[in-house]
Amino acid sequence: MGPARYLVRRLATAVLSVLGLAAIVFAMLKVIPGDEAQVAAGEGATPEQVAAMRATLGLDDPWIVQFGRFLARLAHGDLGTSTATRQPVATDIATVLPGTLELALFALVLALLVAVPLATVAAARRGGAADGASRIAVIVLAGLPTFWLALLLQWVLGAQLRLLPISGRLSVDLEVPRVTGMTLVDSLIAGNGYAFYDGLQHLLLPAACLAVPVAAQLFRVLRAELVSVLSREHVLVATAKGVPTGRLLRRHALPNAAGPLLTLTGLEAGILLASAVLVESIFGLSGVGAYLQNAVDQRDLPAVLGCVVVLGSVVVGVNLVVDIVQMVRDPRIRSAQLQAVPA
Repeated sequence: MGPARYLVRRLATAVLSVLGLAAIVFAMLKVIPGDEAQVAAGEGATPEQVAAMRATLGLDDPWIVQFGRFLARLAHGDLGTSTATRQPVATDIATVLPGTLELALFALVLALLVAVPLATVAAARRGGAADGASRIAVIVLAGLPTFWLALLLQWVLGAQLRLLPISGRLSVDLEVPRVTGMTLVDSLIAGNGYAFYDGLQHLLLPAACLAVPVAAQLFRVLRAELVSVLSREHVLVATAKGVPTGRLLRRHALPNAAGPLLTLTGLEAGILLASAVLVESIFGLSGVGAYLQNAVDQRDLPAVLGCVVVLGSVVVGVNLVVDIVQMVRDPRIRSAQLQAVPA
């Protein structure tokens, strides 16, 4: 019963975290100057029409009542209706979310492909030129603002060198049937290799902007863990006996460093989704970023709350999966977590 109680407690904590986030965003939107009813009714609406819209939306009720209605709808899987698009918020988000998830996932893969080999080489040759150069590069790259890096890459690689496109998900003359909403996946499903290559080119710059700071953080943690493992007594004894460094890294260092790396990867997933909102607007990508920005500008409360709940659920879900994987792969973590669960 220990694992079951642990999962129930984690799920309850996850739900409360998402609801707490939604409550904070709800209160923030309510104190921002502006009239939701005026925006929903339209610029040319008469005072009578605005008043009728306010009554229709229930804006005359206390905030707690309005938020309670939102929670009641949410319990039935209803995120409400957007006052801007007049469509169900769930339908709108289902349209734009896959593109954002594709961008964030691709950026995470790029970050891991860069961070893991670099950290492994730096740890194996700690104190050497490669280690020093990589650590300096990480410090510089980690301090670059994402929006500045995006504009820089657009100008250098896009405008000046014309190596990669700087906006959109596909070239204007290309189109693939929508199945998942993810350009690369839909291109593969359609068997369109040229569209896949074109979509990959469009995705590289925004994904690289997101991947750079994440790769820097992953490098720091992984290198430190690898250096710590390689400095342990049994590893030093094996080194003295002539065991190759590569074998020590594969059998001892990397498996022991996988835990902290996995935990940090789960945390970085949330940062990637938050950063994707900004990067999408810079690169002209249709995704949750553009939808959320438009919803905030138009005080579209149901759309904003819907985005917060969905994105918060994705982040919390990823971290829950990471926790479960950690419990399965490491008996020490499993024992510590289960002992913390009250009987």
